[in-house]
Amino acid sequence: MAYTITDVGALNVLTVLRGVSKEADTVQRQVSSELRVETAADNASSWASATTLRSDENALRTVGDALGLGAAKVDTAYTAITSLIDVVSEIRKTVVSASDPANDRDKLSVTMEQYKAQLESAVNSVNFSGENWLLNRDATAPVQRSVIGGFVRGPNGEYYPQNITYPAANTIMIDTNNASRGLLTKSINADPDAMPARNYYLLDAGSTTSAVGSEMSISTSSTSQDLQDMLTVSDNIISSLNATAAGLGTMNSRIEDRQDFVATLSTSLKRSIGALVDTDMDEASVRLSAAQTARDMATEALSVMNTSASKVLILLE
Repeated sequence: MAYTITDVGALNVLTVLRGVSKEADTVQRQVSSELRVETAADNASSWASATTLRSDENALRTVGDALGLGAAKVDTAYTAITSLIDVVSEIRKTVVSASDPANDRDKLSVTMEQYKAQLESAVNSVNFSGENWLLNRDATAPVQRSVIGGFVRGPNGEYYPQNITYPAANTIMIDTNNASRGLLTKSINADPDAMPARNYYLLDAGSTTSAVGSEMSISTSSTSQDLQDMLTVSDNIISSLNATAAGLGTMNSRIEDRQDFVATLSTSLKRSIGALVDTDMDEASVRLSAAQTARDMATEALSVMNTSASKVLILLE
């Protein structure tokens, strides 16, 4: 004869054991993944917010890389400009030397031409990541030089980049299409009040549209007025170069400030993401220990009940 014993206590223990095991498995998974909210099923609101923040943090990482590249571009242009200042200053000294009858103008002319060749070579070699901020070969000159400085979100979550810009007209030293757009190739009037105009340009880069006036050069036929005009034009060019160097220095400072801001904001976003989805390891450790203890107790209780039921069955046989 077969007998069935229905033990309500055992059924309750089984229910508790299943619940405790599920809790232990959940906490174990959280500890292993270090994520309290791993999928939308865990907590839809926190998961959605964390996903958006992760997207922003990834975008900021890209912005940080772009800022580093932009800083390198600006540094390259700034270094080149300071080099040009030194060379134009040497050209000015050469013109001053030509004012002294005791100096050999033929030798000074050769020296000046070497300096001018050095200027052209320096401008043509300033190329970083496919860009040369000091040289323009296009029919239409760029309006501005820019680097990525950040982004803002639109009302529908779309990204809008924010740029750090600087007027391109201030950085173009040589323009092979239109000489008037390059600082070293354009005509500069030594005396705006003079009639006719006394225009000089420093370099002839073979521009499609050439500059109006005379190229700065030294010869035995150069008059005192010619030399004085070339000194005035040299001073004008040096002043413009100094202004460009200062502008690029300011741009570089803005980039550095933005880099610091992006790094700080990225850290803040990571903390926010952690607060939303990361596992509190101390709390999880306590919960896991408690769940394991409860599971062991439930298993032991069920074992005791099963043993008691077996003894009863033996008596009924």
